Amino acid sequence: MTRVLGLDFGTKRVGIAVSDPSRQVAHPLEVVARSNAAARVVELLGEYDVGLIVIGLPTSLSGEAGKAAVSARDFGAEIAHATGLPVDFVDERFTSKSAEHAMIEAGVRRRKRRETLDKVAATVILQTFLDRPS
Repeated sequence: MTRVLGLDFGTKRVGIAVSDPSRQVAHPLEVVARSNAAARVVELLGEYDVGLIVIGLPTSLSGEAGKAAVSARDFGAEIAHATGLPVDFVDERFTSKSAEHAMIEAGVRRRKRRETLDKVAATVILQTFLDRPS
């Protein structure tokens, strides 16, 4: 079975996570600059047997899509074009807060949290996708 790559899209940075080969568990990988994200995702396809890419879709508490959601969908189209792989979206409401809370609970210092928040958020997004019923 191919792996799934999870992306936490931001205007400056993109967090990246990858599933295990059985698509059961998400693992954080890295954070890259937004400007280099598509190229880095293409590189990762060579390192991991990726068959699908999942991107967090920012929505408001009411479920409405705003400018950030439009940007995320545009980024998804860019990634799909660059990789030739299907791209799916997952509601990312509360993922950054959930990721930050998990790091606080784990005793991660504030400076380290800032450095790793995006890849942990990508992991939460990907795990949410993996946990969805088929």
